[in-house]
Amino acid sequence: MTQLVTRIDDKLAASIDELIAQGLADSRSDAVRKGLAVLIEQTRRRNIANAIVAGYRAQPQSEGELAWTDEATTRMIAEEPW
Repeated sequence: MTQLVTRIDDKLAASIDELIAQGLADSRSDAVRKGLAVLIEQTRRRNIANAIVAGYRAQPQSEGELAWTDEATTRMIAEEPW
């Protein structure tokens, strides 16, 4: 397992200690690991979303591809027992 050494200011350390006191992390190291995992996952998801958006911008959906969604929505609403 790789070990990372870093310095943080007192305010951030106190915030981490609060997370530990609340039971959200077992230790400072655990809090840092969890925080990094969240940052990495958010970045991965953002990259995927950006790739999807870029794909739709490069190849927009045609009217024909979108028409079925309007038809399906209209049918679904008509079936509701309002």
